[in-house]
Amino acid sequence: MTGACAAVALTLAVTVFAAPTPAPTPAPAPAPAGELPPCPLIFGHGGYPKSAGAKAKDAIRQPNLLRAVDDQWSWGADGVEADVQLTKHGAKAVMWHNRTTEGLTGPRQEIRETWWADGPGNLRDRRVARGPYAGERVPTLPEWLDHVRTRGLVALLEIKKSAAPVLADPAYGPSAWREIVDPVMERRDAQPILVYSRDQWIKAQLADRLPAHLRGAAAKWTDGVTWDEPPPSWQLNEPRWQAVLAQAPTSVMTSHTPDYRAWLAGRCRRQSASPAGPPALDARAA
Repeated sequence: MTGACAAVALTLAVTVFAAPTPAPTPAPAPAPAGELPPCPLIFGHGGYPKSAGAKAKDAIRQPNLLRAVDDQWSWGADGVEADVQLTKHGAKAVMWHNRTTEGLTGPRQEIRETWWADGPGNLRDRRVARGPYAGERVPTLPEWLDHVRTRGLVALLEIKKSAAPVLADPAYGPSAWREIVDPVMERRDAQPILVYSRDQWIKAQLADRLPAHLRGAAAKWTDGVTWDEPPPSWQLNEPRWQAVLAQAPTSVMTSHTPDYRAWLAGRCRRQSASPAGPPALDARAA
């Protein structure tokens, strides 16, 4: 598997049914499996509450945690989206969604002000304090990538906005960037890895430092209902799921992985993974 992500063109096969006159026109029969369009690749996303009190009720479902990656794989995901933060002075790239240690044991503090292994409040010794993955620890970026590879999944990394200050710091920025770039480059021929950021400066830096790994149009967001805790019913997403599927996306992102996988049955044919990894992604610029 090369670092570049190849484009995949999807073509819908349409079968026309004719009815003899004057008999009524029959309803179209389900298309044979071989005539269905390929299913989009599914990127599992953990969901984060958007309503009041989000920080306190976040159940830490993101596949930043190794056991969460395993669950996404068992639910039929083809890839997982997770978040990269930097510890103090950019010394370690770690897989954690929140800007702070909210949701972990120990005192609440900024991730970028927390040492990875040094001191009584270090991140390495903390554990998830609530939700389905309580007791799990925060993995480093290399550790997470290696685990994702064992599951045959595509890795989609969001470099969080909160990492920008240390990445731009003249003293610590160069080594902090190596914490992100080196693990990707070292694995570029072993597994598919995509990167992106919602911070425009980080995004421009990624385009310069990891141009072959940019997310582009891959993993189109497909859910139509804002995530909350407890999770909203997956059925509320069906109109949006149908509208996005009609656009023949190569890959989509959802926080309802098992329900979306089941919903796709009969609407498309699942792509087969090769020994080198999942089918190719459309990573062209959006």
